[in-house]
Amino acid sequence: MQILVTGCAGFIGSHLCERLLQDGHEVTGVDALTDSYDPKIKRHNLIRARDFQRFRFIESQLLNIAPDLVDRAEVIYHLAARPGVRTSWGRGFERYLRNNVLSTQRLLEWVTWSSTRKRLIFASSSSVYGDISVDRVREDHPTNPVSPYGVTKLACEQLCSAYASQADMEIVALRLFTVYGPRQRPDMAFHRLIRAALSGSKFILYGDGQQRRDFTFVLDVVEAMVLAARPELSTQTFNIAGTEIVNMNEAIELVEGIVGRKIHVERAAPQSGDVRNTGADLEKSRRILGYAPRCTLRQGLEAQVESMARSDQALAACS
Repeated sequence: MQILVTGCAGFIGSHLCERLLQDGHEVTGVDALTDSYDPKIKRHNLIRARDFQRFRFIESQLLNIAPDLVDRAEVIYHLAARPGVRTSWGRGFERYLRNNVLSTQRLLEWVTWSSTRKRLIFASSSSVYGDISVDRVREDHPTNPVSPYGVTKLACEQLCSAYASQADMEIVALRLFTVYGPRQRPDMAFHRLIRAALSGSKFILYGDGQQRRDFTFVLDVVEAMVLAARPELSTQTFNIAGTEIVNMNEAIELVEGIVGRKIHVERAAPQSGDVRNTGADLEKSRRILGYAPRCTLRQGLEAQVESMARSDQALAACS
């Protein structure tokens, strides 16, 4: 199968490409290698994918790619986006509009005018829900994002819905809940926490640590994305989350136990756009998508700790 992956060099996208290639597909990956974090890290993420002759990488802004790339693809995974809640405020919001909303609209236009029927899987976010008053939110819960980033993700979902109703395409939106694991972005909490544990540096915790998160291991997310390409699925939205919900204080203790070192935690004020609690009701995802997360939080964190420790050793050997 011919598959197009946007945002292929990112945290989730690189894992997805490897899985699709291992499954025997022809994969074209597009990534702009933007400065949201070090482009060298993104290039390194693609090392395993580049071992496959069936992988083609195109470095480009999504707005600048040739429409024929879309036309040739049978399935499109749209992961390209400007990430981050905290940096979406202020003047930086223009980048979120261009890289999230406008790029998605342009991609949908190309799909609309394609000569072949498409399945598009869109990587959305639990940020579209905003602060929730229930323990586990269902897909039909009202959306009320509390950050500009969340607003752009909801806008992209609504664009997908509008285009799906007007064109011969099927779009599956996956609302991802706090994804973690090897290759996690350097600005994300678990990456910073594990870095502090391994190096002995301080970890800045925003808020009181009682904020709860539904943490999802990256390979569980990849499995959900593979399931979303099944041809019998129609246009709809699914929550994708993990096996357990914990607060940040509990997560810190868990990492300390895995690494065997006390972490120097410096507490700071909550950041704008950070929600208090996230939690997903997975009944629809289990019933229709066939999704069932497998990796426990401890297992996933052990894998991330091991991956980051190996990376540190490799860098030391080359210095």
